[in-house]
Amino acid sequence: MKTNRSLTRRQEALAERNLFTAIAALRDAEEVRAFFRDLCTPAELQAMADRWSVVDYLSRGLPYREIHHLTGVSVTTIGRVARYLTTGNGGYGLVAQRLGKWHLHAARAAASAASEPSVPPRLGSSRRREGAKNG
Repeated sequence: MKTNRSLTRRQEALAERNLFTAIAALRDAEEVRAFFRDLCTPAELQAMADRWSVVDYLSRGLPYREIHHLTGVSVTTIGRVARYLTTGNGGYGLVAQRLGKWHLHAARAAASAASEPSVPPRLGSSRRREGAKNG
């Protein structure tokens, strides 16, 4: 976040909402690609792609070091993604589930760790502790 901006929190929230509305208006992956390539720097796109690439591996329960070896993504970034899978806003899990990238054992682990079985699948806290040992 830029610290020298003179926007109010309300203005920042509106700008963020407008961005998300613009993304939601896109019709397919090619339109999204064109928009993001105009919007983001190559480094920003790579950072987002790196984060997304580890979601599938985390859902399979792979250790952080193995994910790092397979993807080249830093263990710190992998840990951050794992934390957001567990305690974030549910966005990673929602998209992974819609795309069929959420593996059954991860969904089962999340359901058994959750107090209600109807909770959308997320990695359980035991998975996070296991990752911390391996990362």
